[in-house]
Amino acid sequence: MQVHNNILETIGNTPLVRINSITKDFPCDVYAKVETTNPGNSIKDRMALKMIEDAEKSGLLKPGGTIIEGTSGNTGMGLAIAGVIKGYKCIFTTTDKQSKEKVDALKAFGAEVIVCPTDVDPEDPRSYYSVSSRLAAEIPNSWKPNQYDNLSNSQAHYEQTGPEIWEQTDGQITHLVVGVGTGGTISGTGKYLKEKNPNIKIIGIDTYGSIFKKYKETGEFDKSEIYPYITEGIGEDFIPQNVNFDVIDHFEKVTDRDAAIWTREIPRQEGIFVGNSAGAAIAGLLQVKDMFNEGDKVVVIFHDHGTRYLGKMFNEDWMRDRGFIPKAANKTALDLIQNHKELPLVSINSEDTCQLAFDMMQKYGISQVPVKNSNGEFVGSIEEGSFYKKIIQIPDLLTRKVEGIMGEAYPIVGFNDSLESITKKINEKNQACIVMDMAGNWHIITRQDLILAMSNA
Repeated sequence: MQVHNNILETIGNTPLVRINSITKDFPCDVYAKVETTNPGNSIKDRMALKMIEDAEKSGLLKPGGTIIEGTSGNTGMGLAIAGVIKGYKCIFTTTDKQSKEKVDALKAFGAEVIVCPTDVDPEDPRSYYSVSSRLAAEIPNSWKPNQYDNLSNSQAHYEQTGPEIWEQTDGQITHLVVGVGTGGTISGTGKYLKEKNPNIKIIGIDTYGSIFKKYKETGEFDKSEIYPYITEGIGEDFIPQNVNFDVIDHFEKVTDRDAAIWTREIPRQEGIFVGNSAGAAIAGLLQVKDMFNEGDKVVVIFHDHGTRYLGKMFNEDWMRDRGFIPKAANKTALDLIQNHKELPLVSINSEDTCQLAFDMMQKYGISQVPVKNSNGEFVGSIEEGSFYKKIIQIPDLLTRKVEGIMGEAYPIVGFNDSLESITKKINEKNQACIVMDMAGNWHIITRQDLILAMSNA
């Protein structure tokens, strides 16, 4: 039987997948090393297990011990999985900029998670680095892996990721593009590849607010480069020992906006559901396109899975709130009905009495009622203002049929019609529009819906 003894044996041997659409204008071949097939859905599983195994061998981690680490989520996941199999308790500190999905995923494996502020210096006692160090000192039989300075991190990639890429490309790789956080992936993988071929170029992707690029280019640790940023998984405000600047040939900075937008574009264009650091890597890849020549073989690391960013980069409201995508101008008819999409459309038949129409408007607190005929077609409308005027003018109006006093039918719009086009249809003549959603249900779009959409812009 072809079985593994436990889930840890499935770490590694991740696929190399050609990138087709995004790089169609490139002069070379581009491939993604898709690390989401690891059991924790990220590349960090590799180094998490390596750090634990090395700590066990050295006696730093003893049976029944507690693993305490500061993590953006993925390393914690790898440590938590190994902890389940090997019988260790896990306590993780993380920052408040990390996605809720990452925190919930760690808790799913029984880990305790402590969320710390992002916008503090690493030396600040409130930082997730400092809190994890304090806990490791206070809790008996505990061990802090310290992924930033623990060289087992980069060694894992020297032993695994580098050889895999070399074999998968048949030794033809010319460039490696990697987002840099702890530095373990790029330094370990890059070291192995350069030992095989010194001409391979190693390109690190950095973010604005991080110090890596300037430090590489000038040797200066410039604190003015440091400020809060949104991109997850890359960049730092200190120099981890795992970052081997001699291995890295070039750093490319990417904005939060470009990283977020390309995070969303990867699944849409390539069908690969990956996270924020992959988006940053692709954005950086596009920025350094001129570095590549015909015949080159470029490999980009896709670190983790997109499910960890459902509340962030893959959430339309989150993207709009940060100005990464247009706000109201980008909304469609389906966006306009979100507040009442679960409610059935209130309509009336043209043969019904005006009394019934009056009662419905009172009951549901609505100002517009679409009118249908016996075939279910929209043939008219009743407006609150004109309806009440006619009640005063015509004493027996409530006993008459709706068809005798109804106005024109509301325009029907498509569910994907833009806010701008719908705005043009709602005017003095038409107080509302009608739209069918993708499930075949009818809804009304009123001026109030338009105002709400624009006020949330």
